[in-house]
Amino acid sequence: MDDRLVIHFLLLILMEGKTIADLFINEQIRDKEVRVIGEDGEQLGIMSSKEAQALADEAGLDLVKIAPTAKPPVCRIVDYGKFKYDQMRKEKEAKKKQHVVEIKEIRLSPNIDTNDLNTKTNSARKFLSKGDRVKVTLRFRGREMAHMQSSKHILDDFALALEDIATVEKAPKVEGRSMTMFLAAKK
Repeated sequence: MDDRLVIHFLLLILMEGKTIADLFINEQIRDKEVRVIGEDGEQLGIMSSKEAQALADEAGLDLVKIAPTAKPPVCRIVDYGKFKYDQMRKEKEAKKKQHVVEIKEIRLSPNIDTNDLNTKTNSARKFLSKGDRVKVTLRFRGREMAHMQSSKHILDDFALALEDIATVEKAPKVEGRSMTMFLAAKK
């Protein structure tokens, strides 16, 4: 009994206060009735939490509440340290497999040359092929502010050049001294 509490606190220290799921174990379970699952996965039925704790103690394992919102709550008889370790490992594996979509920004100016626009288009194509979103910003300085609407065609041409692999997620919009547009890869 003492050893299990020590293991529980060591796990909390190792995880630096980050609990995977705030699970109740052993005496922390205060429900009158619980559905119990044995160590090899078979259902042992509905019983009082004291009876379930006695079964867990008999097997030298812990009683862990794994589904607190169920009626009645579901508890499992497992080795708590091994259970937490397996959960941490599964969470790490899930994090490895997920892809974080980044937003890459490409800045243009109203008097950009066609070759420069082609270079920027190619870099946007590379970002989109990796699965990232692209924010295209057309920045205006000084007297260029007077001709903002006539420069919108640059963003339209940019989107047209990438229409085979990208869709316009947000249409060009004026924000202060710049006009922005968002592109996302086609699915």
